[in-house]
Amino acid sequence: MKKKVAFICVHNSCRSQMAEALGKIYGNEEFECYSAGTETKPMINQQAVKIIKDLYKVDMNKTQKSKLLSDIPKVDIVIKMGCNVVCPHLYAEHIEEWGLEDPTGKSDEEFIKVAKAIEEKVKELAKKIKNNEI
Repeated sequence: MKKKVAFICVHNSCRSQMAEALGKIYGNEEFECYSAGTETKPMINQQAVKIIKDLYKVDMNKTQKSKLLSDIPKVDIVIKMGCNVVCPHLYAEHIEEWGLEDPTGKSDEEFIKVAKAIEEKVKELAKKIKNNEI
């Protein structure tokens, strides 16, 4: 049975959404993924949507929506995206803090850097799960 992974941050509108999209691309063989937050936004960060669409051909406006922690199933692994405030908490067998800067309000280049960092971390996570290291 596949592990369930939650990518969490406060607003579930940018980094965690990008991680969910990339998890579905690069981790699909190894895990099911979700993103969620302690609060939601009416829509996903549109700059994040644009970058993920440009780089990975995924339209997050069509495939995802902002969700609360209570909206997702129980998970095995929690990835905290890098909350500089009080980070949401979910119980899980394994918890990691990725410590990624929020690119909101910054240039497309900053969004691209964060997307590429998430891509690498998602690939590493998939590899760890495949090798039963988590």
